[in-house]
Amino acid sequence: MQEEAGPGAGEALEVWIDQDLCTGDGICVQYAPEVFELDIDGLAYVKSADDELLQQPGATTPVPLPLLRDVADSAKECPGDCIHVRRVADRVEVYGPEAS
Repeated sequence: MQEEAGPGAGEALEVWIDQDLCTGDGICVQYAPEVFELDIDGLAYVKSADDELLQQPGATTPVPLPLLRDVADSAKECPGDCIHVRRVADRVEVYGPEAS
C-alpha cells in the first residue's frame, strides 16, 4: 500500500462529479474504475461502495484511502474539470477545480 502525502491524506474524503461539465473522456474510469463509471448517456458518475451507480446530481461517494492517489490524479487530469474531492468534515475541496 502506497503512502499518500498531500491534501486530505489521513482524512475522510468524498468525491462527486459535475455532469454539466463532464466531457465523457473516461479518464477517471481509467484511473479508478472502482470509483467512477461511464453511463449510457456517455457521462461519468461515481459509484457507491457496493458498486451502485449514483446518478442523482451532486451524489458523493467515499474515497477509499488505497485509491486516493488514483482519484486525485483523475481530478487533476480531467479535461472537463468536473471531479471534486473534498474533506467530509468541513466540505473543503482538496482536489479539483475549486481546490486552493
